[in-house]
Amino acid sequence: MKQTIKIQALTDWKDITLSKYLELMADIDAYKDDQEAVDALMLHHLCGIPYEEIPNVSAESYKILKGKLSQFLKPEDMDLQKFITIGDTQYGFEPNLSKMTYGAYADISQYDTISIDKNWAKIMSILYRPVAKKDKHGLYQIEQYTGKLNETLWLDVTMDIHFGCLFFFLNLQLDLMKDTLNSLTETEVPHNIKSILAESGELIQQYSNSQKETSKK
Repeated sequence: MKQTIKIQALTDWKDITLSKYLELMADIDAYKDDQEAVDALMLHHLCGIPYEEIPNVSAESYKILKGKLSQFLKPEDMDLQKFITIGDTQYGFEPNLSKMTYGAYADISQYDTISIDKNWAKIMSILYRPVAKKDKHGLYQIEQYTGKLNETLWLDVTMDIHFGCLFFFLNLQLDLMKDTLNSLTETEVPHNIKSILAESGELIQQYSNSQKETSKK
């Protein structure tokens, strides 16, 4: 008997949690030299298709799904969200980075780079803490950093929030470099930033582009 599978392609970073994103990145990294495997991973993670059913997807459906996946918004266009409500608690972004406590700064600095990897949930747990006070003018205070992390809380937060925070720091770093060097050419962009950009969203666009090139050939 022919089985019908309902497929819904995710087309917005708001639909993808950090845990799902990390799973996808880990799998793709393991098969990055095998385009066919990468294609299958994308369909499995972002369209919910069981691996064993992927060969049975029709050519027409496959084409439609590829088109859907290419509609992802660029992660660098995401804005930093100062307030995030998780459950019944509102969390606020560190309101003054220049006055961040030494403990918070030291705990973030122990990581080699700021990128969305296995340590990212810990960084978010440091930067976002419960709002302690907030006035009508938008000024607010968050709870004092105690060193206690709740990283599992951030695994279910969607990627639009995570990308907004990540690119806030990357853009800040680039702005500081521009002010220091007066001009910043493509060749002067640090390699680690290029890597972060590649791993944090361009993958979707590259996937789409690679399929377009294959189609042209």
